[in-house]
Amino acid sequence: MTISLNWLKEYIDTKLPAEEISNLLTSLGLEVEGMEEMESIKGGLEGVLVGEVKECWRHPNADKLSLTKVDIGTGDLLQIVCGAPNVAAGQKVLVATVGTTLYPTNGDPITLKLGKIRGEESQGMICATDELGMGEDHSGILVLPADAAIGTTGRDYFKLEKDIVYEIGLTPNRSDATCHLGVARDLAAALQVQFGQMSGVKMPSVEKFKVNNNSLPVAVMVENTEACPRYAGVTIKGVTIGESPDWLKKRLLSIDVRPISNVVDITNFILHELGQPLHAFDLDEIAGQKIILKTLPEGTKFQSLDERERSLSDHDLMICDGDSNGMCIGGVFGGATSGVKDTTKNIFLESAHFNAKWIRRSSTRHDLRTDAAKVFEKGSDPNVCVYALKRAAMMMVELAGGEIASEVVDVYPNPIENQLITVSFDYVNRLIGMEIPKEKINEILSALEMKIMAETSDSFTVSVPTNKADVTRPADVVEEILRVFGLDNVPAPAQIRSSMVASEKPDPNAVRNTIADYLAANGFNEVMNLSLSQSAFYKEILPTSPLGKETSELVFVNNTSNVQLDIMRPTMLFSGLEAVVNNQNRQQSDLKLFEFGKTYHSITDYGLRKSDSTPNPQSAIVNPKFVEPQHLALFITGQRFQESWRNKEKVSADFFALKSFVGNVLARLGVGSGFQETVVKDDMFAYGLKYHRGPQDLVIFGKVQPKICKKMGIRGEVFYADLNWDALLAAAKKQSISFAELNKFPTVRRDLAVVIGKSVKFSDLAAVAKKVGKKLLKDINLFDVFEDETKLGEGKKSYALSFTFEDPTRTLQDKEVDAAMNELIEAFEGKLGALIRR
Repeated sequence: MTISLNWLKEYIDTKLPAEEISNLLTSLGLEVEGMEEMESIKGGLEGVLVGEVKECWRHPNADKLSLTKVDIGTGDLLQIVCGAPNVAAGQKVLVATVGTTLYPTNGDPITLKLGKIRGEESQGMICATDELGMGEDHSGILVLPADAAIGTTGRDYFKLEKDIVYEIGLTPNRSDATCHLGVARDLAAALQVQFGQMSGVKMPSVEKFKVNNNSLPVAVMVENTEACPRYAGVTIKGVTIGESPDWLKKRLLSIDVRPISNVVDITNFILHELGQPLHAFDLDEIAGQKIILKTLPEGTKFQSLDERERSLSDHDLMICDGDSNGMCIGGVFGGATSGVKDTTKNIFLESAHFNAKWIRRSSTRHDLRTDAAKVFEKGSDPNVCVYALKRAAMMMVELAGGEIASEVVDVYPNPIENQLITVSFDYVNRLIGMEIPKEKINEILSALEMKIMAETSDSFTVSVPTNKADVTRPADVVEEILRVFGLDNVPAPAQIRSSMVASEKPDPNAVRNTIADYLAANGFNEVMNLSLSQSAFYKEILPTSPLGKETSELVFVNNTSNVQLDIMRPTMLFSGLEAVVNNQNRQQSDLKLFEFGKTYHSITDYGLRKSDSTPNPQSAIVNPKFVEPQHLALFITGQRFQESWRNKEKVSADFFALKSFVGNVLARLGVGSGFQETVVKDDMFAYGLKYHRGPQDLVIFGKVQPKICKKMGIRGEVFYADLNWDALLAAAKKQSISFAELNKFPTVRRDLAVVIGKSVKFSDLAAVAKKVGKKLLKDINLFDVFEDETKLGEGKKSYALSFTFEDPTRTLQDKEVDAAMNELIEAFEGKLGALIRR
């Protein structure tokens, strides 16, 4: 939310510096995220002076240029070359002197230099409106009235003002601070309580509001009072749509709102002044001069202001005409034909209070995050509707002409009263952590316009204004008191009590940081994706449930902010693939990503009949349980190594690169061995491996199915590993670290080539070798694979293995190593059917 300090000072008197006001707003819970000095015209017309054209004649070397002599009050006349067709002697003009930087409406800034144009020296520039950044007109120079004083600066002539603009990070609960007057009320309360300034807030007066006649009455019928508890309106006849005055345009531009026309600008001004959205209808477009608030049948078509045809829900509140034609989605967005146009003469002005839930749902359903919807969904003040309506109507009569041609219509069947909340003084002091005098509490509540209705020695009952929709409990009242009292005024306790806490070993956070450091050191970047995902992924791309596309294991959420993100993710895959797509779309194709996170599952236990051997969903008693296992996900794609003059050959990321990272992570956790391997090929993986201990999965990794990548819009192959972090942490707890003296005796290496069946894996060979040579065998490694059926035979392959032997107590002799190798050969031949290549 953007707040203008100059605008704010129209309602409150304060001499505090802008920086102190910023700090005070932040302490009030209106956190100032940015603060910027603004000017109504960029550059402030520095170096621009009022001058008078004393002489003007045709340029000797150019037919379309003129030479002028201009007096800017310095005593010397400036010679300026001018290309404007309307320049003439005797004119008062604006002159940009040499060295001045201009910020034109269109184009880049211009810094004027002394130079020659077609052979004639030019000592400045006589400016057009667009060259000063004051408009779009470039038909000629800007000619000032004859009484303009020569030498007056452009800033002084146009009375330009500097402004400070605050960018406030407004929290969703602060419905009372969505506008300048709301911020002014908070600021005035703090100034009174903390600085003793009793200025208060100056509210704009509507006492002069007057109904001129009742010639254009509009009937209003509210069929759905739940969605619209209050609806008010008034008719203004004979308006002239035109440009807004400069003061109004400056106010809107200061908060980055583009001026459109006097009537539309007034509705925007009231929104940002009072926090009350308004809507102006072209009265001549309202059939039967009747307004009906109702819902329309599901699927009804509606042409909105952005010229899109929208399909309505039967839970969208519509503002309809007398023929029940939708003119506007109430509180959200206008229609294509019923709004104000340049030809509009008669206006029906609407001011309403809508139900926050209805507005939020319609806004998100149609993806229309308008300023009005943002106010209504926080909770607007129902009792400011008529005041805002009168304020806007008076401004329209003043700035657009016309007359008020109806009584104020106010449909308010169930008036919303101030809420009464009783709070004990002891509760206030306990929550704040210090004793605040009762007089100070009364002063704070009074400054916040929260009237104390009753008070005893122990408690008080306060009347909460309807603009504070978030204040509903005693704790909320305490929060209001503390905001204004000042959190910095609460002293830190003299004593800090703590208790000894025994942390589990190993520390999960320390283990996580260790693995994250390893991955980052190897070129990975950590990502933090949303836990929310789209059910469409699991219905259309990867059904996860054994029941098929019913996706019974998915955890659905009612996400009104983004209806596409309707489930909690059951796998880390798609959130990671979305990160890959996002990077590829930004020319980042060589990626190594990792993420620590949770997946979410609704596990349905089906009861078993005594006669059944399998679960029977139809006769089961369903007992849903939710589980949130932790995972570590790895993704690699593109080139394995960063482009460099040292690495001229491109090496693509592949399965074995991912396998090495997985293996190193497991080894770092102390889980580098003692698990089984299972080949994986399913809907998720084109090929891969699963490491597990019996039924307990530790990690599954491999190449993501190309069809999944294609549907996600990913270019190239993606390799993905899903590590069961809970299982790995549990396994890491059982590992102990032991230290051994470095072996001072030499190792011995022997190589062996074995021909085996293609179904035999290296892990099978390693398991046999470690069992047979466990006393002396230190390491076994696969360093070559050869496949040629014409030389080896059908279904055969050749592995080249290296074996490393050592004894920590002595130097091994050749005959001992030979004996160990013979035992290995016999084991390979007997257990795996291997043929030794000699």
